[in-house]
Amino acid sequence: MPLLRCENIVLAFGAEPILDGINLQIRKGDRLCLVGRNGSGKSTLLKLIAGDIQPDDGNLWLRDGLKVASLDQSLPPATDLSVYETVAGGLAEMGSKLARYYHLNNHLNYHQSHQLSHQLNQDAAEVARLQNEIDAAEGWGLNRKIDAILFRMNLPAKALLKTLSGGWLRRVALARTLVQEPDLLLLDEPTNHLDIPMIQWLEYQLLEFKGAVLFVTHDRTLISRLATAIAELDRGKLTLRREDYQTYLTHRDQRREVEEQRNVGFDKKLAREEKWIRQGIKARRTRNEGRVRALQALRQERSQRRMLQGRVKMQIDGGDRSGKLVKELIGVSHAYDDRMLINNLDLILVRGDRVGIIGANGSGKTTLLKIILGELSPNQGQVRTGTRLVVAYYDQLRAHLEPEKTVADNVAQGKDFVTINNRNIHVITYLGNFLFPAERARAPVKILSGGETNRLLLAKLFSRPANLLVMDEPTNDLDVETLELLEELLMEFKGTVLLVTHDRAFLDNVVTSTLVFEDGVRSANKAAAHAQGTVREYVGGYTDWIDQGGGFDNSTSNLAPSIDPGEAQQPDSAHEERVNRKKVWQAKQSQRKSDRKLLKEFKSLPEKLEQLEKQLEALHQKMGEPGFYGTDQRGKVITEAEHLEHELAQSYARWEELDSLVQSIQD
Repeated sequence: MPLLRCENIVLAFGAEPILDGINLQIRKGDRLCLVGRNGSGKSTLLKLIAGDIQPDDGNLWLRDGLKVASLDQSLPPATDLSVYETVAGGLAEMGSKLARYYHLNNHLNYHQSHQLSHQLNQDAAEVARLQNEIDAAEGWGLNRKIDAILFRMNLPAKALLKTLSGGWLRRVALARTLVQEPDLLLLDEPTNHLDIPMIQWLEYQLLEFKGAVLFVTHDRTLISRLATAIAELDRGKLTLRREDYQTYLTHRDQRREVEEQRNVGFDKKLAREEKWIRQGIKARRTRNEGRVRALQALRQERSQRRMLQGRVKMQIDGGDRSGKLVKELIGVSHAYDDRMLINNLDLILVRGDRVGIIGANGSGKTTLLKIILGELSPNQGQVRTGTRLVVAYYDQLRAHLEPEKTVADNVAQGKDFVTINNRNIHVITYLGNFLFPAERARAPVKILSGGETNRLLLAKLFSRPANLLVMDEPTNDLDVETLELLEELLMEFKGTVLLVTHDRAFLDNVVTSTLVFEDGVRSANKAAAHAQGTVREYVGGYTDWIDQGGGFDNSTSNLAPSIDPGEAQQPDSAHEERVNRKKVWQAKQSQRKSDRKLLKEFKSLPEKLEQLEKQLEALHQKMGEPGFYGTDQRGKVITEAEHLEHELAQSYARWEELDSLVQSIQD
């Protein structure tokens, strides 16, 4: 028996419905990932299932007594409430009583120490009343649940929300959701603001969760490890595909290719019929009424077609090349409030490096970026800067977005054009490449969604030349297809990239090395590696670091690190090992690049073969015309035909060769 069933759900906020006849069943044990482009209606569907909004048409059926809990994209407000009170608030009436009891208990001592006897007596009386009500309802079991979830998530019960960072506020929201122990859990971008150890902890909790989960995320690693099925929301329609994520991606690309081919064939047929109907009086006298009705049906079908949202088109102006040396850190150390964040770091960045930075929230990643960029002087050590550096800083641009100004003015600063790779592009055209239609480009920034804001940040970042890109969490709120395009762009960038992100797949696909803040991690470099403030460089991305013995240990309930005994490697052997690993990684990256080129060439060949055959057929027809061999053009046409026949034969041979190679790559 399903937990929930959507039947022909329709919901519209404008001319076209955002949900157009949605059908969906969710069963116990399902972990469904809801995927779709930004703005496709994923968050809307979650809110509808949660009961926050109602459909225009259709039925939403929930099993009797079904308990649904949801986590919204937005963070909880930074108020004077404590962590305990906020989490307890997720447990309805009894949770509210426990939260009030906890709040008053914490204030009794304050009232007593400040001799506020009247307030003290009032609070003491209310505490006694609440205690009796909680006793009578056997509510202390819920208190133990709250304490358990706070312990598991390493949350300080007495801390006020207004004192917490975004990552900690996200933990609090998760705790409030999980403490309810729902039958159906709705999660909207649950990994936003979480660091990697917390994301891994969340993965473990959701894998152990006995109910059903419907979640939206751009974290491809989380989808791959968690999802038992993919619910695809595309142009108002939802399709449930009970397959793993990688299989879904393969089938998605195939479906889109088939759709594109069908649309091309349909449009050709429609154009042919439109040409026929527009012919002169003779055609109108003889036209067939059935053919006219068929044309009207074609027009109707074309008017109802909803096109797939376009892809973002990005390009980077790398400007002038920097010097070979970009940055060198010599013995850099930095502490904050007596806590060592960076301890004796030696680092050399050269042109072309793409370096990812990994660490828990608060470990010092942003501090390191500021030291590298010269915005912060280290307590000890020296930072050398290379020549001809032009820096674009993603986080800096985020801080300088002006909400009251339009999208276009934020990018072009009141000008009509931006210059990319020495070419002037009208700002409206440029923003169109980032999926901002003209009316949206002229709208104020303050009305943009999270995904639109991040696309605007990328548009602003890439609107000026830079040979050093510094990007702090660029992946938040971007859909998967835009993430993939950004990856390709950064991989082809000739300059240097510094990247802070908790997106493990993004790190794997982009960076050439990683800097890891090793407080709270397990490592192949076991002893000295765990000195406070240790930052160590590894070749490759996140998975390469894991393969080299790294990783966050989340086996304990409070996320405490597990430090294994062992000896540190000697510097010479460590250097030699890094060099060898780098060679292996470079060979692997080179092979991946070669494979991508082969796949791209293979996909383009059918269209090339078709074009060559059409050209050759046209020449053969010309050669078959009466009197052809008496014309002056015969030699040129015959030579061209022979050349096309040779090229066609070579292309077919290449297609057969690539076919076998592609099979081996995919296997």
